Amino acid sequence: MSFAELGLSEKVQQAVSSAGYTEPTPIQAQAIPHVLARKDVLGIAQTGTGKTAAFTLPMLTLLETGRARARMPRTLILEPTRELAAQVEDNFDKYGINHKLSVALLIGGVSFGDQDAKITRGVDVLIATPGRLLDHFERGKLLLTGVELLVIDEADRMLDMGFIPDIERIVKLVPFTRQTLFFSATMPPEIQRLADAFLHNPVKVEVARAASTASTITQRLVSTGREDFEKRETLRELIRNATDLQNAIVFCNRKRDVAVLHRSLQKHGFAAAALHGDMDQHARMAALDSFRTGEMPILVASDVAARGLDIPAVSHVFNYDIPHHAEDYVHRIGRTGRAGRAGQSFTLVGPGDEKSLAAIEKLIGQPVEWQGPTLAERPQSEGSSRRRGGRGERGERGEERSRGRKVKVRSSGRSQEPVEAAREEAPVARPVPAPREEQPSRAPRRERERPERSRSSDQGYQGRSRREDDDERVIGLGDHVPAFLMRPVTVKKVK
Repeated sequence: MSFAELGLSEKVQQAVSSAGYTEPTPIQAQAIPHVLARKDVLGIAQTGTGKTAAFTLPMLTLLETGRARARMPRTLILEPTRELAAQVEDNFDKYGINHKLSVALLIGGVSFGDQDAKITRGVDVLIATPGRLLDHFERGKLLLTGVELLVIDEADRMLDMGFIPDIERIVKLVPFTRQTLFFSATMPPEIQRLADAFLHNPVKVEVARAASTASTITQRLVSTGREDFEKRETLRELIRNATDLQNAIVFCNRKRDVAVLHRSLQKHGFAAAALHGDMDQHARMAALDSFRTGEMPILVASDVAARGLDIPAVSHVFNYDIPHHAEDYVHRIGRTGRAGRAGQSFTLVGPGDEKSLAAIEKLIGQPVEWQGPTLAERPQSEGSSRRRGGRGERGERGEERSRGRKVKVRSSGRSQEPVEAAREEAPVARPVPAPREEQPSRAPRRERERPERSRSSDQGYQGRSRREDDDERVIGLGDHVPAFLMRPVTVKKVK
């Protein structure tokens, strides 16, 4: 089947041919005719199968007729991350070279003024992340009553990032008669509920089993130790020994680990860039550009790079941390093996990761092969013994020479406090201070009248006096009853 058989306009077909594509992917071949027929579409396909073009190409054909009005976009595309939104904009630029359509991008990290100016002139295609879109709407700069076609892309990622309440609010703002396209790589029960609520008699297009991985990806598990320095060492060995490694994405679960691992790789001579959600937009785009151009062949990233990023030449994916959610594993390794190319993925598995690994294998429906010894066959890590009592990198006790004498080192995890060993020299006698002259007592008269007691028994906690010679048990306030409590109480009789 060719693109000419799908019903696309001549302008779109010319742009597709100029981009070098001759045959549509399965998701494109099944979804495009239904989109052109103005039907709601529920698309389920694994990542890297061309879902973006499946709604971009028919939208260009539908938008050839009509005109945009100020502050009222004709179509709306919702994306979970800035990178995905920018990538969709690139698709419209590439396939819309023969059209004179206006496209606006509403994402964080960009000034509101520039975005407001584009919306005011009128846009045919509005690509936005949910948060920034609602910001413009609440400022009164945007009206959604003219939206004819709504696209919700990467719906499962929207669920993971907590955008579902925003999505539900946005859907209520667009016309009820709009056409809705709903795309997701996985279909958990919550996403199915949203699809039932947002779509009207949808056509379900499923080209692969939900949450399946591409057959072009070689998946391997690598056992590693529990400690961070052991995992970093294992990762470095994998990168050095990897065959046909052109570039690679290394995924971490936490943003902090991205920064630590990035510095570690650079320290060991690897050209690496970092990408995570706390970076500003300029730094994030610069990191992606350096990775795409090959200037930085290694990209250390959080799950912000796990969804939808189209970098076809990625040869390897390394999961430094096994993902907490099994669906994220499908998206992570989906960055390689795209468009029919071969790819390799390696997942580091340490003690405590067995439950997450079992969930991944259950989701994808197949066991993942181990490279080297399994986690059960791996010998006990020497790092832990070194940390407990050896002379390793962070041993609790080691020996070092300091100032020409032998000292013991006790590590508390943050700093090392040297403790001098027992000396052979005789202890040096310290001078005994001379007794001070007796001074007249300045204590109150009541204190001076107290009977003398030994100083050792008279000093208590924080220097307070303590009478240990008084064996009588004190009941209530003892002799220190306030005067107002001693007044007689008069009780009036009630007649």
